[in-house]
Amino acid sequence: MGCVNRKDLGLLLLRSAVGGVLFSHGTQKLFGWFGGGGLEGTAQAMEAMGFKPGGQSALAAGLGEAGGGALLISGLATPIAGPIVAGTMAGAISVHVPKGFFVSKGGFEYPALLGACALAISVAGPGSLSLDALTGNLLNKPALGVLGFVAAAAGAYGVVSKRERGVREAAAAAMEAEPE
Repeated sequence: MGCVNRKDLGLLLLRSAVGGVLFSHGTQKLFGWFGGGGLEGTAQAMEAMGFKPGGQSALAAGLGEAGGGALLISGLATPIAGPIVAGTMAGAISVHVPKGFFVSKGGFEYPALLGACALAISVAGPGSLSLDALTGNLLNKPALGVLGFVAAAAGAYGVVSKRERGVREAAAAAMEAEPE
């Protein structure tokens, strides 16, 4: 691994903090840990937010957060981990956009920051204190980052677009159902 320097320590701290937050949020969704709703509760919440089917959406969000967070913490497949997280956060951002930017008003500041940090780590690389470095950077290749970004962007676009259509359709149906 060579000499440990400030950049490697900084990347380890950033990966651990961002990955730890994401892992915790994901395990709330998947297993109900840390006071979360588990898959059943998260599926109901996802349905209420317009992500249908709720069960598949809950599983995808939980895996994106917990899996992406675990990859970031360990520094494994870093070029893929960042886009996975960013794509997952795009779904969360879509829910919070109507409330503006700041989290104090329910805005999208927090998921945007997590997604941006994950992408930055993906681009910067994990540093020498990582499983990528330990494995000779087998899964730390620029081409994997490009593929991961394209796949995550396409997936996020599909999920968010489907949610937005459903939310618009539900709003239109509610307007039609209102008595005059």
